[in-house]
Amino acid sequence: MKLWVLRHGEAEPRANTDAERRLTGHGREQVLHSAAHLLGQPLQAIYASPFVRAQQTAALVHDTLGFAEPVRTVPWLTPESNVQQVLGQLERLGLEHVLLVSHQPLVGALVGLLEHGHVQQAAPMGTASLAVLEGDWPLAGLMTLNHLHHAP
Repeated sequence: MKLWVLRHGEAEPRANTDAERRLTGHGREQVLHSAAHLLGQPLQAIYASPFVRAQQTAALVHDTLGFAEPVRTVPWLTPESNVQQVLGQLERLGLEHVLLVSHQPLVGALVGLLEHGHVQQAAPMGTASLAVLEGDWPLAGLMTLNHLHHAP
């Protein structure tokens, strides 16, 4: 399995709710920079948080790649989602090449759990950071972090 974990781009500091925060112009540029690392990759699906900034990030990646399948919005990728629940959802998908678009602290904890087997070593995921993990199955401690790209 190859798993890409992308944190949304830079977002507005405020909105009516956290879920409504939108990407800034700089955030859109960051996402396009990260999307370039996905060109030519064998993605089967893009899953994204329902929060606006993650939806905008996923849409930019989708359009940049000319991805045929629609972005799949799921409630288990919000900032405070349970990392173990995310692993369970990934197992149920049964896909080999997946991009997840989400938020901190979830993305850092997920990458840390998959690489180290625990969440005490969360990955340093800045805005639009892209982690590339590989392994036989999405299990704690059994995936290798191949790359961690940071957007400018």
